[in-house]
Amino acid sequence: MLIALLQCEPVTSTAAALAQLEQQARQAALQGAALLVTPEMFLTGYHIGVTAIRTLAQPLDGSLLADVRRIAIKHRIALVTGFPEQDPADPAVIYNSVIFIDAHGNRLAGYRKVHLFGTVDRQQFQAGTRPSPVFEWCGWKVAMAICYDIEFPEPVRASALKGAELLLVPTANMYPFEDVCERMVPVRAQENTLFVAYANYVGREQAFHYCGRSCVCDPFGRDQARAAEAPGLLLARLEPATLVEARQKITYLQDCRPEFC
Repeated sequence: MLIALLQCEPVTSTAAALAQLEQQARQAALQGAALLVTPEMFLTGYHIGVTAIRTLAQPLDGSLLADVRRIAIKHRIALVTGFPEQDPADPAVIYNSVIFIDAHGNRLAGYRKVHLFGTVDRQQFQAGTRPSPVFEWCGWKVAMAICYDIEFPEPVRASALKGAELLLVPTANMYPFEDVCERMVPVRAQENTLFVAYANYVGREQAFHYCGRSCVCDPFGRDQARAAEAPGLLLARLEPATLVEARQKITYLQDCRPEFC
């Protein structure tokens, strides 16, 4: 199965984000990709301030995600994208969220970022309270994380123990933390014997200088594909046989004793 990751500069408006999503979804689909993963908070931008976040936040049934569903259906490609999610029970509560919409426009899963990074996340968002679901898509068991989440081993291991084979990670990682992209992401893939797809920004947003280096790592921790620091579409093919081989040779999940963790 072929998947695509979008590495891009942060958007300046939701209209620009939707236009770019449509363009890149079309391009990814034409190249045979079944899935397009975008960076963290792609639909609005990440480091945009509390006022903008509160203005742009929407619930799951809002018009923004309706447009995303329309794009997925039109181009027959699954989309993973981030947005500020308004809590339906309390509109003042906003989460840093990611949504998985399949090629038929169905919402298969959503996840709210649990590990908030620094003052930017804490000022703009409430922390999520539930782990990522593990869900079925095109024969794969899939989980999601958002940026800083992957820097903690526990949530990735929890998803792997629940059966995850593919972890999708929209991120907004910046300098001087490029070692996360280069070292930590491959380790998470290998120690949990799953594929990790990590989609990052490039360019600048407020004080942040994003470091790019989007990647897809296989269950051995090897790069299937890796970007540098330029915008572009990154493609990688996921082979079920690689997953089977890795789990036969690397037995961490079989040998793990979570009761002692």
